[in-house]
Order: sequence, then structure tokens, then C-alpha cells
Amino acid sequence: MKTILVVDDEEKIRDVVVSYLKKDGFRTTEAATGNEAMHVLQNQAIDLVILDLMLPDMEGELVCQQIRRINSVPILMLTAKASENNRIKGLSIGADDYLTKPFDPREVVARVRAILRRTDDGHLLADRLSFNGGHLEIDSLKQLVFSHGEPIHLTPNEYKLLLALAKYPQRQFPREELVEKVLGYEFDGDIRTIDQHVKNIRLKIEADPKNPQYIVTVYGSGYRFAGGSK
Repeated sequence: MKTILVVDDEEKIRDVVVSYLKKDGFRTTEAATGNEAMHVLQNQAIDLVILDLMLPDMEGELVCQQIRRINSVPILMLTAKASENNRIKGLSIGADDYLTKPFDPREVVARVRAILRRTDDGHLLADRLSFNGGHLEIDSLKQLVFSHGEPIHLTPNEYKLLLALAKYPQRQFPREELVEKVLGYEFDGDIRTIDQHVKNIRLKIEADPKNPQYIVTVYGSGYRFAGGSK
């Protein structure tokens, strides 16, 4: 049974979210402040954190950053801040997903299950990710990439981009989010820089770069990773 930490200063919201999670078979624990959340994480085994950004003692973004210094536990952010920039910022500092208020508690449960599937030990956190029958492999410990068993040289930014996409197959990533993940939140250059990195990666891992099997363009938005797990 997975344990979910629900962090929100509004008791009514915690009660609703906890009720739906328990009905779906999860174990839960709660915190009303950032400091309480950190105490729980330092003393209990937690499988996922649902984190509100508006807390009384510190901003949720700061809590997220503190969690990431000590723990790789998945984080689902809840917030009334609905702008694209806030969503991108939240994802860039370590959140795994982002849900705006008001929300349907059933969607919270669905997001929790989706994140846990992605971050299961056999997938996202695996030392070696394998796709398309082993034709493409990523060794996340050694930071190596293999195509048909042969090592492929990627620059550090190309590697970070490929790994960011491959961790979440079929998820559509806007260019802005990929810029944050690969080049950092402070990057103020042209977001189309990502396009050049994608072009370079395709030349190295695709049998036919003009008809890619792995990094597919989402027109008008960004990219998604289309490789299938082994």
C-alpha cells in the first residue's frame, strides 16, 4: 500500500483529498505547514507528496526545493495559480505534475496513480531504460546512451533533454518546459534552441531523422517521446 502525504493548510481540502485517496486504497498522512511536511518526510516513508503552494509558514515552491535536496519522492502540486509561467516554474524546481484549484478530487487520484506508474522502480527510477525492443537504451547511472548496442555520444544538454522526454513516454512537453528542464530557469535565450538540440539527437539515435520513431514533434507546442518500453 502506497503512502501519500497531503500538504495543505485548508482542513476541508485535506479531508476531501484524503477521503478519496483512502477509498482508492492509499494510506495517507497529513501536514498543514511546510515545516510539518518536512518533519513527516524525515521520519516516515512517503511514496508521493500532494503539495499546496499557498502555505502559512513558507511558499510551496520553497518546500518543493527543500524536499528535492533530501528526497526524490514524486510531488503533485496543487495551486490557485493558474498561469503557464507558474506551472513551468513548479515543474522546473522538481514537481512531477501540477493541478489547479478548484479541482475534482477524482482527478487528484487519477494524477496520483499516473505519477506512481511513471515513477515505479521498474520504469522511471530504473538504472537502465530500454525502448523499442532494446534498440535504444539509456543508462541513467552512468549517463550513457546506446543505439542497437552501440554507444552514442551526446552533449550534456542533449542527454538531459533525451532523458527528460524518455522518463515520460507519450507526454507532450511544451518547448518552454523543456527549456526549464534542460537549460535552467534563468535561461533567457531563444526557446527554439531546444529545436536544434532535438535535431542533433535525432541525427544520432534515429534510423531516419526525417521520420523519427523516438522524439516526435507536437506541432504548435513542443515534443513527445514515442518510444515503447521494452
